[in-house]
Amino acid sequence: MSAACRERRRVRGRSRAVAAAALLLAAAVGLGACAGPSAPGDARRQIAGGGTTGVYYSYGGELASVLHAQLGLDISVAETHGSVDNLNRVGDGRALVGFAQGDTAADAVAGRGEFADPLPVEAIARVYDEYVHIVVPADSDIRDISDLADHRVSLGAPDSGVQVIATRVLASSDVPLDRLDNPELGLGDSIEALQSGEIDGFFWVGGLPTPGIVELGEEMPIRLLPIGVDTVERVNAGHAGVYRIADFPVGTYGVEIPTATMTVPNYLIVARDTPKDLVTDITRTLFEQRPTIARQVAAAELLDRRQAIFTGPMDLHDGAVQYYRDARR
Repeated sequence: MSAACRERRRVRGRSRAVAAAALLLAAAVGLGACAGPSAPGDARRQIAGGGTTGVYYSYGGELASVLHAQLGLDISVAETHGSVDNLNRVGDGRALVGFAQGDTAADAVAGRGEFADPLPVEAIARVYDEYVHIVVPADSDIRDISDLADHRVSLGAPDSGVQVIATRVLASSDVPLDRLDNPELGLGDSIEALQSGEIDGFFWVGGLPTPGIVELGEEMPIRLLPIGVDTVERVNAGHAGVYRIADFPVGTYGVEIPTATMTVPNYLIVARDTPKDLVTDITRTLFEQRPTIARQVAAAELLDRRQAIFTGPMDLHDGAVQYYRDARR
């Protein structure tokens, strides 16, 4: 990695530390005055989001705003590594709610994969479907997943759902991990490294469009590698059949070639012991404020009450069930 890239990370890390300190100070001042009657304990005043250039983070920020406006919750979005990190934060009480991929959520409730024991987490809603991105420069000689061998490819940040899916896709495509130089970068760092030529490609799993990749496509021509039906079927064979085949819409990120890929559902999750009335209020706000959130986050338009209840194998929280029952009346 170049000295310039290391310096960018050092400066960015310092900035994040300052921002985090400011957030903690603001929270300490405001906890007593801003929280509404349904507010949970102080340790849970966060929405577990993701990297700042991804959909989780932007969706979480808008959700925090409407929860504050509608319920008086003193809550903010937290930058995280993604699904695995989010599930752990919600499970141990560091976050009130969070976003998680359906495949990683299935592992969490079963206590397998990255989770040594089952986590006490449940779902509020199936929010939208995420698309698996494999991004390379448009002029790259990498044309297929098998071509990734012997290249520098980021499989996502540690404790991310991206890394879970990337390793499954590679295994189903007969690309051994030891044939890759994998620097384990989050989305923002992956984008920077691709722009500087320090990596040859990266995996990402997120809603459409992902803001950071939109910006990348505006700054340099990129291409998306296809993930075919056979690969999706092989991945599904060992992982609960949660994956589906889909196409990136033509024109996404400036890519004009139809590209097949794999999708996975995304859930909004909460700890099992979260008060029922609070979860009902959060679920109602999520749906009633969808138009407000969607003005800033396109993926919010995909929230559909008829589909939201399908979160298996993760159970719906009783508070969410109460909302869906009330909504049918």
